[in-house]
Amino acid sequence: MSWQMTAVGALMRVTRKRSFADPEGGAALLARPKGSPLPPPAVTRRVDVATEVVDGFDVCSVVRRGTPHGRRPVVVYLHGGAYVNEIVKQHWQLVARIAEELDVEVQVPIYGLAPQHDAAEARAFVATVLQRLVAEGRAAYLMGDSAGGGLALIAAQDEVERATASASAPPTTLRGLTLIAPWLDLSMANPAVDAVERTDPWLARAALREVARVWAAGTPLDDPGVSPLFRSTEGLPRVELWVGTRDVTQPDCRLLAQHLAGTGEVGYHEVEGAIHVFPILPVPEGRRAVTEILGHVARDLGVAAPADRS
Repeated sequence: MSWQMTAVGALMRVTRKRSFADPEGGAALLARPKGSPLPPPAVTRRVDVATEVVDGFDVCSVVRRGTPHGRRPVVVYLHGGAYVNEIVKQHWQLVARIAEELDVEVQVPIYGLAPQHDAAEARAFVATVLQRLVAEGRAAYLMGDSAGGGLALIAAQDEVERATASASAPPTTLRGLTLIAPWLDLSMANPAVDAVERTDPWLARAALREVARVWAAGTPLDDPGVSPLFRSTEGLPRVELWVGTRDVTQPDCRLLAQHLAGTGEVGYHEVEGAIHVFPILPVPEGRRAVTEILGHVARDLGVAAPADRS
């Protein structure tokens, strides 16, 4: 474990852990004003960004400078933030790097957040985004971190079911998934979480349970429509799964990897000592992970892989 990972973990323990461990922390997270979802100037100076409205929500399309929109294979990126926080600069930096280095289009659906919006709305919105790509015949790859990782898996499961529902359904153009510390079970009922929670310097279940209840909007937390861990993985394209050992999502990631190994292809990447969503953090382990992730996306979308920058 790098000293940078140790330092970031220590910072999170001081600044974040207490609020997540507080049973009242969920209400505070839900009440907090939302930030801006717009990409920061440091990103818009690097890449071309266009925005359109789909089903009442923005979809940002990010491409390498000079690359026309609508021409390249697509990575759909779903950001994390416990379904209450907007996309942040670390997400946009990763999105920009994907677009620049792979010369693909990255579509970022800006889904609605709790408490104003809920899981059913987000699920329908992302399904529409994917179905538009299918209609255009464009190769697509799904990525997401944390809450966005769970939503990405739900979207992939929905897409597989749609494509196999009848002989007349258009075939899926989904080529693969990368899930970074996905939130797979909103109830977080796995007893193995108990031990990991004590070592996680960032997240705890006390606050997340209230957020999950509001986001699910009356749907049971173990329903497969909001907790994709309990849904079939049959028919999914290859999944690359990334998680650290000091992350409360790790026990469910292990279970998902086991399910996937029995139904298809999975690459499971568990990094000792790493904390939540470490690939988007400014740590050596994160930089190495992103280099590998870009290679996985390039392989499955059939585009040129970038040079090694680890």
